[in-house]
Amino acid sequence: MMSMQHSCPYSSITKVAGKRSLYEGFIVFQMAGNDTEYWALGFDYTIGSNTYSANGKINVSAPAKRNIVSFKGSDNVNYIIALVAPTNPKVAVNDMQAMVFKMQDMMTFQTVDGYTIKIDPRMPGMGNHSSPNNTDLKQNSTDKTYQGKLSLTMTGYWKINLQLENQAGAILKGEPVTTANESSSIFFEIEF
Repeated sequence: MMSMQHSCPYSSITKVAGKRSLYEGFIVFQMAGNDTEYWALGFDYTIGSNTYSANGKINVSAPAKRNIVSFKGSDNVNYIIALVAPTNPKVAVNDMQAMVFKMQDMMTFQTVDGYTIKIDPRMPGMGNHSSPNNTDLKQNSTDKTYQGKLSLTMTGYWKINLQLENQAGAILKGEPVTTANESSSIFFEIEF
């Protein structure tokens, strides 16, 4: 970013089981790039006994709908919450998955353990109605993602209002939806 540099949450690149030359990993870009503020990606790899490096500027466009939120919590820690699933939502109770990271410094992000992501899906264009049978996201001990259930009762634009709750039950960011408050300050958007 112009005169300063920072990183973002990312994983190691690992070989996909059962595939000869397919590798996978993730990168969570918390902001889009432009001509003066851009992302550069670099990695090293080995083929046989030879080691190579690949580096370059990459284009990161802003998503059509909000699927990442970046904010400072009431504990003065910078957090990033990234929506992983659903990628193809349906009129049903969908499996919902997200990742939560905290920024240690400009280059280091670590997974947040043991928190809860409270969800309240609403349809702003339809009287801000909600839906039944939602389950807040809790951390899965195996892959460290946060998993819950998201009920979408009809197609259209949904705002998934969020609240990040720590292990002690304190809300670090996000507000409940009420008649006086139509939206949380942190949310995801889904339209299908």
